[in-house]
Amino acid sequence: MRVLVVGAGALGGYYGACLDRAGRDVALLVREKRAEQLRQNGLQVVSPHGDFAVQPKILLANDLKHPFDVVLVGVKSYSLDDAMRQFALAVGADTMILPILNGLKHIDALTARFGATRVLGGLANVSAGLDADGRVVQFMANQTIVFGETEGALSERVLALEALLQVPGIDVRASEAIMQDMWEKFVQLSTVAGITCLMRASIGDILTVPNGERSIFRLFAECCAVATASGFEPRAPFIEFDRKLFTTRDSPLKASMLRDIERGSITEAEHILGDMANRARTLGIDTPLLDLARAHVAAYEVGRQRTAS
Repeated sequence: MRVLVVGAGALGGYYGACLDRAGRDVALLVREKRAEQLRQNGLQVVSPHGDFAVQPKILLANDLKHPFDVVLVGVKSYSLDDAMRQFALAVGADTMILPILNGLKHIDALTARFGATRVLGGLANVSAGLDADGRVVQFMANQTIVFGETEGALSERVLALEALLQVPGIDVRASEAIMQDMWEKFVQLSTVAGITCLMRASIGDILTVPNGERSIFRLFAECCAVATASGFEPRAPFIEFDRKLFTTRDSPLKASMLRDIERGSITEAEHILGDMANRARTLGIDTPLLDLARAHVAAYEVGRQRTAS
């Protein structure tokens, strides 16, 4: 299968580099500035599993001439509209589009543009970012991709894609319940992003302050209530995993959204916190802590835009 990875930031860069290192037929669709950086320095990954570098095939939007078998979308949510315009020529009748963006809203956008039959559900669990030199830095050891048909069932194409993605550096799993998986990731991310942005601190630091742990679990309960009312009640293993995640003393865990704030960048706040809050309003669920976290990051965005102008 020919794979087009859209974006070479933390997500697309990490998974694209792993696929390239394993000899898969992969190309990265990037903008000119990032393309020049990659041509000069290669795509470098700094990882707890061992550093490595590749020199992947680089494409710009006007280089696309023929469809790919797989389009792996690894951009930030605020770049999705532009990305869809750029990779449209790579989508053919049998192309599988696998988005690994955070949240849920992008599924509707991709489906509206390319049709439901081409769009898979997917999520990635990798804690990574780009450093000042454009290297992908993996902060923690997790490196998972979970994906599947949005209607469930393990189709032949999903199983074939699972085999393709089984390379060193990627823990891959095809799922018969990907929307449930995505909702649980949405709950987890909204909790981590909401509390670490609101407190401007890691989970470990929040646990050391009065009412820190209580605040984490209040927000977690709000997000779980929205998922349950939406028909995706979080499962017991997920609840247990997150309870351990949220009570790990000295944990350095913080959301990528907070890392964006710390470097003065645009965030995915409305795609994550805003979408969760809007769903709560529609369902009549009260989410005071989630609303406060959303307002906090929205106020940051107002200040950031004023400074930029």
